[in-house]
Parts: sequence; C-alpha cells; structure tokens
Amino acid sequence: MSKCEKSILTVLCMIYQNDKILLQNRVKEDWKGYTFPGGHVEKQESFVQAAIREMKEETGLTVKSLRLCGVKQFQTDADERYIVLLFKTNCFEGTLTSSDEGEMVWIDRSRLGEYPLVDDFMELLEVFDSPDINEFMYEHRPGTDEWPVKLY
Repeated sequence: MSKCEKSILTVLCMIYQNDKILLQNRVKEDWKGYTFPGGHVEKQESFVQAAIREMKEETGLTVKSLRLCGVKQFQTDADERYIVLLFKTNCFEGTLTSSDEGEMVWIDRSRLGEYPLVDDFMELLEVFDSPDINEFMYEHRPGTDEWPVKLY
C-alpha cells in the first residue's frame, strides 16, 4: 500500500472585527451560500502566502498576523484528499471589495441565522473559535452513502 496519495490544498480565512466576521456570498453551485473567503494553494506557494493572496483577490484586503487554527478535510469522488487549512486574523488594511466568487459582507455573529450559510458553516466556525478543536473531517460510514462530520 502506497504511503502517498493525491491531495488538493486550499485555504479559508476568517477575518473578524469585534463581533463581526467577513463572509462571502459564494455563487458557485458546489458550495453555495455565505462562507469564509479562500481558495487553492498554488505550486511552490506557502500556505500563509496562499491565504494572503486569496484574501487580497477576494476581499481587496491585505491581511497580516494570520493564525492557523485548524484543518478541514474530506475524500473527493476522484479519491483525492481535499485539505483546507483554516486561518484567522483581525489584522488587515485596505478597502473591502468583492470578486467574481461572490459579494463580501460584514455580518454580526448574532445575525448568522438570518443568512443562507453553506451546509457545514457552523462546524467550520466551531473549529475557528475553539482552541480545543483542530480538525474537521467528513468520515465515510462503510457500506453507506453517509459522510458524517467529525470534529477532533
């Protein structure tokens, strides 16, 4: 059995200011709804560099002092491990803009229930917020089509 497997590396970043978080109203059908901005890590790019670049491209903001707070992962239909590194920061500068990925909006945490969030948003938020949770994983139940979320 090979110790190697094909992986897809991506980043998400929670940019926050007091009780507000910056979310993207994502338009792509594969993961539609309000979520954290992010994207793919490019070849020979560090994970932090990818997060900084993606935040600039999708929000117009230059982020600093990123903190890695967890990982989300799942197996794709093509049997690739999809890995999402989760960063957060409240250090940023620049003018907020939106991109083709979706409109950027500051949302008060107390009003999250009023927005159509992506399916696993609350689990992602739990990883971003909890110092005791490091990993979000969809684990396949053998013999079923079920992929329950596990937080570690």
